[in-house]
Formats: sequence, C-alpha cells, structure tokens
Amino acid sequence: MARRSRRAAAGPRKLRAMTDPVTGHAPFPPPVDFPGRDKLLAGIDRALAQGDGHAVTAALRGCLCALIRDPAVRLPDCVHAPISDHYARRELYRSREHGYSVVAMTWGPGQGTPIHDHSGLWCVEGVWDGELEITQYELLEREGERFRFRAAGGIQAGPGSAGSLIPPHEYHTIHNASADAVAVSLHVYQAPIEQCSKFQPQSGEWYLRVDNALRTDAAA
Repeated sequence: MARRSRRAAAGPRKLRAMTDPVTGHAPFPPPVDFPGRDKLLAGIDRALAQGDGHAVTAALRGCLCALIRDPAVRLPDCVHAPISDHYARRELYRSREHGYSVVAMTWGPGQGTPIHDHSGLWCVEGVWDGELEITQYELLEREGERFRFRAAGGIQAGPGSAGSLIPPHEYHTIHNASADAVAVSLHVYQAPIEQCSKFQPQSGEWYLRVDNALRTDAAA
C-alpha cells in the first residue's frame, strides 16, 4: 500500500438521503460489545492524538498490528460469518468525540471489490483472519467521468498486517482469492463512509466512474 500516485479531484460526493441533519452522516449505530473492545478503542484514540493524517495513520498501523495479535481482543462472532452475495460491512463503533468509524469486513471465498476510492477520507486497514490481495492503482489521466488507471503494485496481506490509504492515493481493490477460506479485515475510517466512487472497466486502462452507495450489514 506504500506506492503513491497523482490524482485529479473526482468531484463532490452526494450522501444518502437518510442522514443526520447535524453530522451529515447516517444515525449512530447501536454499540457492539466484544472482548477487548475498550482496549482497541483506547489504542485508536491514542493514535488520533498524533495530529496530521500521515502521523495518525502511521500510529494506527502499528496499533492495529499489535491489537490483531493480542489474544485479549476478539472481534464479535458475527464478523466471521460471510454473506453469500456480497462481502459484509459491519460497523462496530463510531466515535462521537473524534468522528472516526470502525468497520469489520467479511470476505467470502472469491469476494472482492472493483477499483474504488474512499471519498477523500483516510483509512487504515488491518487483516484479522485469512489473506487478502490488495492492489493499488495509479491515476494516469481523466476525461470527465472516464479515468485511466494502471496497477501500481499489490500485496498479499495476511493476519497481523496493516496498511493505510491517504488521499489522493486512495484507488485500490481488495480481493479474497481463496477458494474455501473466509477473510476478515478491520478498517478505521477518518469518518463514516456511506458512499464512494467505483470504477467500471471500459476499454484498456480506461474506467467509468459511478457513484456507489455502501451498504451496512447488521452487527449482532
């Protein structure tokens, strides 16, 4: 995830209609309890105190790597249950004080994403279980809603690994290449992300940008 690329601004994003009139985001989700939850959140809060985005995400990478290996921290059982027709997104926590969102994602065999962005938000992603293929893309040029990308390197990320995406270097894909194993990742977003851009293949290296509303699955 370390490769950096240049990017042209992709324009403003529209939020879904069901939003809080004060925050502009969906209502706060009910709290999800799990062993080590307070320890995980305290580590995230400490990282947020670093200030700028690069320092915060560097601290969060170290934090997630340590917490994933900590036997006292165990994500709720629901995050280990894949959903057959899409990868699962379960929001476990949203900070009223700092504004960040913690989302667990469950990747069934063969599930993954198209090229997408994070709507201008930084994110730190850690692999909790299984393995994920993560490929970053470099934006070469743009013509309106058509974007020309080239793969800029990829990694096979296993349990205990973490990486960060800081705009404008946010274009990437995630894929569980396993034929039979489920993968689980934990994502800390700068703010709740309810919509992003995804990019549909056109011809060669050209892709069409489309708005993508992000569904959230129940965490119970």
